[in-house]
Amino acid sequence: QLQLVESGGGLVQPGGSLRLSCAASGVTLDSYAIGWFRQAPGQEREAISCINYKDGTTYFADSVKGRATVSRDNAKNAVYLQLNGLKPEDTAVYYCAALRAYGNSWHLCAWRLYDYWGRGTQVTVSS
Repeated sequence: QLQLVESGGGLVQPGGSLRLSCAASGVTLDSYAIGWFRQAPGQEREAISCINYKDGTTYFADSVKGRATVSRDNAKNAVYLQLNGLKPEDTAVYYCAALRAYGNSWHLCAWRLYDYWGRGTQVTVSS
């Protein structure tokens, strides 16, 4: 059974950076797409990025484009989200999720496709 655990969240000042980690256990991630999602109180879950397993192509929501990078380390069975230039509106619980499928477009990032989810890590951007 694939299990995912996010870490790296915290309180950050506006303009700061965070690196979130998504560590997997139980199954290797090399045949899974990984998505990053966030949900702020009272708001719907938002897809912010995903990475496919075949060539590591990444896709980003407009809300984070240019400020975010995603990488995967198959040797460590982990995926990372680097988010720079943080804004108060980035405050949310951030989740990673896994999908055993290939996709080559933004449609890969639809959160309803994903089968395995971590519990999330809180990111708060505030001065």
